[in-house]
Amino acid sequence: MTGSPRLLNDAASRWLLAGLGMLILVVPLLNLAVPETSPFHLSTYMVSLFGKYLCLALLALALDLVWGYAGILSLGHGAFFALGGYAMGMYLMRQIGSRGVYGNPLLPDFMVFLNWQELPWYWYGFDNFFFAALMVALVPGVLAFAFGWFAFRSRVTGVYLSIITQALTYALMLAFFRNDMGFGGNNGLTDFKELLGFSLTSAATKNGLFVGSGLALIAGFLLCRWVVVSRLGRVLVAVRDAESRTRFMGYRVEHYKLFVFVLSAMLAGIAGALYVPQVGIINPGEFAPLASIEVVVWVAVGGRGYLYGAIVGALLVNYAKTWFTGAFPEIWLFLLGGLFVVSTLFLPRGVVGLFGQRRQPPPSAATGGNN
Repeated sequence: MTGSPRLLNDAASRWLLAGLGMLILVVPLLNLAVPETSPFHLSTYMVSLFGKYLCLALLALALDLVWGYAGILSLGHGAFFALGGYAMGMYLMRQIGSRGVYGNPLLPDFMVFLNWQELPWYWYGFDNFFFAALMVALVPGVLAFAFGWFAFRSRVTGVYLSIITQALTYALMLAFFRNDMGFGGNNGLTDFKELLGFSLTSAATKNGLFVGSGLALIAGFLLCRWVVVSRLGRVLVAVRDAESRTRFMGYRVEHYKLFVFVLSAMLAGIAGALYVPQVGIINPGEFAPLASIEVVVWVAVGGRGYLYGAIVGALLVNYAKTWFTGAFPEIWLFLLGGLFVVSTLFLPRGVVGLFGQRRQPPPSAATGGNN
């Protein structure tokens, strides 16, 4: 080995981080420091919209980690995203207190409406931010561990694994739609007031959430990058390309797959937690299988197996979705579908392939981490 793997050893990664850093600095300035009469002023609505895009980019990054580098096509990552969102939503609901419609200092409004007499045991602790923050990552991580433990030990792979992950998120969607589950039923959790004592309607809070989402995306990218350029990453690529051969070489393949699957689920949960206070609601629709499939499309459009390709794809597709719905409200679905078709037919390596990037696995020991 000629050297230890370097974390940022390609120009694309450096450009991505520079762009995200610039975005984190410029957007709040355009909103808070530029007068509303100026053509350069950025509305608070746009700040929240950009923050939402960054959260979805983190979700796409989490999926690319397992799909692009371990060959695990998960069609249920929306479940981990939603669980993280619900954990944050439960904290935000506990912060409402007596300011709710029914004025109950302990029970959320939907529980009062449904004649609940006491707070369910699994809601206790969510009045504390640090407990809620722990649950944001722990709950998706535990579910991913339990699911992956049985699936990977049973050597379920390929389309069978994808179908099972989709069944998982569909089952959770049906469960969370039930009023007796204690999560708001089909209406979900909403009417949030504040986060850590700061009003969620204020421009300063929305900018803070935007910056937090950007920093989380940067940290998530660096973490994923560290994983894929390490020896662990090289084993993951070997598992992706030749799982049986890797197993015959003595590697416990199921352990590597389980680790990266749990890590990816935790990142998705964090993305969901940052997403909820910015959009103001979390409901069972986030568990819908279609939502998870859409994340796969983002990664495919941006470029699977690059990490930064997933981020580019998520930002591009979601911005196009927003623009199409406003500019072409009657045919936007057809235009968005056309974008997917064009990407599939003419961009097999995704948008990042347009820049002449050659797909490479994580570096070998002989190269010392240089791509």
